[in-house]
Amino acid sequence: MDYKSKLVTLSNRYNPERVPLFETRHFSNSGLQSTDRDVVQYVKKAMCAVDEDYTRKTKEAGEAAKVHLERVLRDVSFEYQGSVMTDTHIKGVSDIDLLVLCEKFYGSDIHRVREELQRQYLYTTEELSRLRSYDQSFYSYQGNSSEDLGNLRAGIERTMKYIYDDCDTSHAKAVKIRNKHLNRDVDIVTSSWFQSLSYVLHDMPKEELGIKIYNKDKGYTEGPDYPFLSISRINSRSAETNGRLKKMIRFLKNVRTDSDLNIPLTSFDINAICYSIPVLDYINLDYRGLVRVLLSTIYYLCTDYKAGELTSVVGDEYVFRGKPEKVEALKALGLEVYQIETELDKR
Repeated sequence: MDYKSKLVTLSNRYNPERVPLFETRHFSNSGLQSTDRDVVQYVKKAMCAVDEDYTRKTKEAGEAAKVHLERVLRDVSFEYQGSVMTDTHIKGVSDIDLLVLCEKFYGSDIHRVREELQRQYLYTTEELSRLRSYDQSFYSYQGNSSEDLGNLRAGIERTMKYIYDDCDTSHAKAVKIRNKHLNRDVDIVTSSWFQSLSYVLHDMPKEELGIKIYNKDKGYTEGPDYPFLSISRINSRSAETNGRLKKMIRFLKNVRTDSDLNIPLTSFDINAICYSIPVLDYINLDYRGLVRVLLSTIYYLCTDYKAGELTSVVGDEYVFRGKPEKVEALKALGLEVYQIETELDKR
């Protein structure tokens, strides 16, 4: 495998605007040595975070779009989701997901809450108190939530078309704009809140709030998803392991992206693979050890149908079950990691 070419590709991706002295500044904390073989340099660089200046500009592009929307929209709030929020994005120029949340209503697990109140023996006194309080304070929205979200999406489209020359409104779930000044993309997602049974039982922490995403082609929401809980869990576990979890996530994303093979695995899939690894298996490992543990994990998942048991970071969805094409993609990724691990072992 030609790691010299891969190094050029990776460096160009991390530094697409050719900032002077980028290599020295950005990779200074990676343990990189000028005498390292090409494969070692590739692995170390592939585990590094995107330069802070690029991430800052990406967030600025999101904030700029948010400011424009705040001026014209009412009864909304804003949040961000995606790999930029965990610092596991791999491209120097990355897009960011700006959620525009309708505050007129919220989705709810009220039926499950009421069902669980009939099984009081399963819960503590404190949990029962939370369930009862939620039930008693709940009210049904009298408006038309689908119409509200349709109007919100239309308002986002009008505003973004007026402000941005490069504005794509053809996608069902997001308005895509490009901030030409900052050279960044922003996906603007029409959505609404969802309060799950778990959210109520755990005393309503913000990170457990769900969202439902509006699909304008279908005219209704899909989900719920729990992006804030996923972000919180990845950030917390990576902090526990001195950044090693995020190093593994970035490494697999870079290997996937640099492969000559088509490996259609998403950030969602790769997050789940890395998050599933027990902390004690890698908490003290160096870059070589991290590659080995990733290889053994992928091998494990690809044998005896173990991939079908892997759940998302949040634990609410099976990642590979019933998706043979994703299992094949996982095998292809494993082959790439195997070749890297084999090359690392050469002296």
